[in-house]
Amino acid sequence: MLMNENEKLDKNHYRIFALSWAGWVFDFYDLVLFTFLISHLQSSLHFSAEMLSICLGISLFATGVGGIIFGALGDKYGRKRVLQWTIIIYSIGTLLCAFTWSFHSLVLFRFITGLGVGGEWATGQIYINETFPDHLRARFGAFMQSGAPVGVILASLVGGIVTPVIGWRATFLLSIIPALMVIFVRKYLKESDVWLENRDKYVNKNIFHEFKELVSKEHRKIFLISLILCILGMSAYWFTYSWLPTYLSDERGLALIGTTFGIVLIQCGDFAGYVSFGFVAEKLGRRPAFTIYSFIMALSISMITLCWNQIVSVPDLIFVFMFLTGFGTGFFGGFGALFSELFPTKIRNTAVGTVFNLARGVQFITPVIITLVATYFDLSYGIAIAAIFALLVGIWIWTFPETRGTSINELN
Repeated sequence: MLMNENEKLDKNHYRIFALSWAGWVFDFYDLVLFTFLISHLQSSLHFSAEMLSICLGISLFATGVGGIIFGALGDKYGRKRVLQWTIIIYSIGTLLCAFTWSFHSLVLFRFITGLGVGGEWATGQIYINETFPDHLRARFGAFMQSGAPVGVILASLVGGIVTPVIGWRATFLLSIIPALMVIFVRKYLKESDVWLENRDKYVNKNIFHEFKELVSKEHRKIFLISLILCILGMSAYWFTYSWLPTYLSDERGLALIGTTFGIVLIQCGDFAGYVSFGFVAEKLGRRPAFTIYSFIMALSISMITLCWNQIVSVPDLIFVFMFLTGFGTGFFGGFGALFSELFPTKIRNTAVGTVFNLARGVQFITPVIITLVATYFDLSYGIAIAAIFALLVGIWIWTFPETRGTSINELN
């Protein structure tokens, strides 16, 4: 019996989930931590803001590259092994940042970090979705996604409280912890038996064949509509979050405490949205769940941008809609299960890694678009564009077949 055919979860399921979730927590932590250390790097190494912006861009670019590469490697070498590789790589990349001596060395180390960060999400999602029972797949795929806000909050606490005490180099050194976690737990983990059962069909195949098959006639349509859905979702996310702190403090005049409280509220909303999305997707189906959450996000973004002047007289409403903005983001918790149920085992990791990270790569232009809009109007209109993308997510999802109850074993 395969693990995903068990009616009840056992210790192997919980171990797989624990590593995947923790990997995603530290994935987001390592990616975001850098932003909290920028001022320390500027004062210590005299890097300009432009130089550090390049480092940020390089790390984001590397996440796209890493996601695609490790997606294919996961189909060839297995979910367990590649998940461990990605966690070790981004841990080492961040650790190396502690020894930065020049701008070019920092760029190289952030690129290494980005490679691992990009590869972890898809591999972790596939690992969970192939080993958990069909009726729990959406729930635990969404649970894994809840690691993102935990990682952001952890990075803010470490960057804001720990770093002033121990320094930025020691802060980077702490990032070896996830790699040590992998070394400790690896012997207790089982490989995805869905992958093991089917690997003889393609394990010796050149990894470029996965990409070729992804755009073949059989899979081209579902790949394209999946990519569009992910681009819409990523655009809704990054149009919302990339300039939100600046918008709240500079344009809406919220004090530092108010801005910080609002951002923390949004992260709490994120967590609640991710955790609850799986239950809704299991009860109502993937398509209704995506629509409900994305529409909540669209409404809430509109209220804290275009309708700010109408609701500002009731300050608590501002924070309610900030929480709901994060809550609506919970539809991201559905990507892993949905895409896993659409692609066969032999290209599943390749497909999910490529779709998710190509969509993330497109977001390079998001800050530029918001800046251009703000030049002629203000930031509220730039951020409000996110509401349009969120609405489109809720509409576009209906181009997909309903996959609730799909057996992954039948897709092999």
